[in-house]
Amino acid sequence: MTGTEINKNLQRAIKASLKAGHVIMQVYDTAFDVEIKADKSPLTEADKRANDIINSFLEPTLIPIISEENKQIDFSVRKNWNTCWVVDPVDGTKEFIKRNGEFTVNIALVENGKPIIGVIYVPAFKTLYFGDVIQQKAYKVQLDSHEASIHTVLEKAEYLQPKTQPSQIIQVVGSRSHMSQDTLDYVDDIKEKGYDVEIVSKGSSLKFCLVAEGTADVYPRFAPTMEWDTAAGQAICQAVGVEVISKETNKPLLYNKENLLNPWFIVSK
Repeated sequence: MTGTEINKNLQRAIKASLKAGHVIMQVYDTAFDVEIKADKSPLTEADKRANDIINSFLEPTLIPIISEENKQIDFSVRKNWNTCWVVDPVDGTKEFIKRNGEFTVNIALVENGKPIIGVIYVPAFKTLYFGDVIQQKAYKVQLDSHEASIHTVLEKAEYLQPKTQPSQIIQVVGSRSHMSQDTLDYVDDIKEKGYDVEIVSKGSSLKFCLVAEGTADVYPRFAPTMEWDTAAGQAICQAVGVEVISKETNKPLLYNKENLLNPWFIVSK
């Protein structure tokens, strides 16, 4: 692909994700401390440093930012935003602490409640995913360095392609050891239709990427997530025709809601 095919905000989000990935890995390679936030979730120096870098890239756009690590702005103000960034500087902090590499940088641009561009960077593996819903295109790039230029990113980018047809074995994204009862019931429903099921396990927003790139069929999420956990993944999925459907409304997840907590959802073609 060429630089003319990628909009400026998507370029900015890609650059921000790579720079954030660089500082995250600097912390990853040290004996870092872990704080516990008021909501009992863990926080490391990597979250803080990555958030500062991402803010420095996105603030010049003058588009407001919803980030897990920013002070949350009251809905009385947010409800007037037509466009906003939705950011998780380190999605999968628990995976980061376990040092299994399955953590990501998530950056999405949302317009009228709908994600229109999404970037997911996996700094431990230097793997980048990005998508443009309006262009209906998403890509995966395997990089050699966090310092890669946009030119290099575009040169190496390969189209994402979800599965076109399910096989007899349905690959379901979930946890091998901590499947909720609702997820087990969902799997049983698939089996009752005559399919075999293989559980595919991954951390963070990589679960969306598995469906978008065709290495899994469906990702049922019947457990709490926040908007910053899902916006970038939803944009990448929707760019290749994969839907992220709320169990409450039977429509795609919406963003910049009064309550930033997502309903349960299913990701599938």
